Amino acid sequence: MYAIVKTGGKQYRVTEGQSLRVEMLAGEIGSTVTLDQVLLVGGNGDAKIGRPLLEGAKVTASITRHARAKKILVFKKKRRKGFHKKIGHRQYFTELKITGISA
Repeated sequence: MYAIVKTGGKQYRVTEGQSLRVEMLAGEIGSTVTLDQVLLVGGNGDAKIGRPLLEGAKVTASITRHARAKKILVFKKKRRKGFHKKIGHRQYFTELKITGISA
């Protein structure tokens, strides 16, 4: 069974037991999070599609860690003007382990 959930402005396809990195969520490590913005549930023959969300469907997950991703470099340059700027950015994320999908 799988589901498509929306969190942090992005959509993810999740299955039970899967590890997933999402935008930073509030909560302690080991606590349970409920993702209630479920767009689709499928896997056993037919799929249930929400318009836009499925009523009563939810995905439960436990928080395994909070961390920061690898640094990305942002380089800006304007030609013929002598302007260039190089900055780095590390995005915070939360790693989840999907524990259950209920439709």
